[in-house]
Amino acid sequence: MIITISRELGKRLSEALQIPCYDHTIIEMISKENGLDSDYVARISESDLQVAYPPTIGRRFSIPYKVMEQSIMVAVTQQKVVEKLAQQGDCVIVGRCADTVLAHLHPLRIFVYADRASKLKRCQERATEQENFTLAEMERRMRQIDKNRVKKHELAASIPWGAKEGYDLCVNTSGKEIKTLIPALAAYCQAVCKD
Repeated sequence: MIITISRELGKRLSEALQIPCYDHTIIEMISKENGLDSDYVARISESDLQVAYPPTIGRRFSIPYKVMEQSIMVAVTQQKVVEKLAQQGDCVIVGRCADTVLAHLHPLRIFVYADRASKLKRCQERATEQENFTLAEMERRMRQIDKNRVKKHELAASIPWGAKEGYDLCVNTSGKEIKTLIPALAAYCQAVCKD
């Protein structure tokens, strides 16, 4: 059973199913393999890969070749790491375009979404003391992260990010407490993934 899922439910679902969950572990593996700082790898992997090919390429104000090279290296390594983890057995893989990368393994592809107010509330609840964002700043960051995920997904998949045709299950968590959804979601995964 290989499950690909967006962020919010991954860890809790893997605990309920008693299988490994890979999220930040992937970043650590990429940084170790490429000798790069894990914070740097996290920033690169969350940003739009097209940043490596800005419209100024070939002009005076292009970004340094080293940055482009590292962005591509991180993307390629990420794909290899996701493949390797999936081949080890049952698991939940959070994000990383795993639904597309692992399409040949036919994973259970789950898309989790929520309305703007619910997403903002969760971001506020998870924010650390160092993250002193106003609601407007938090919403701006949230939109930028989603925009980057859309662009990254477009590079890997033919079906748009979030389009129901690209997933086996879409879960709306608006106004719901995540932990209350896990038992039903775990039962669904077990029923669908029976051998």
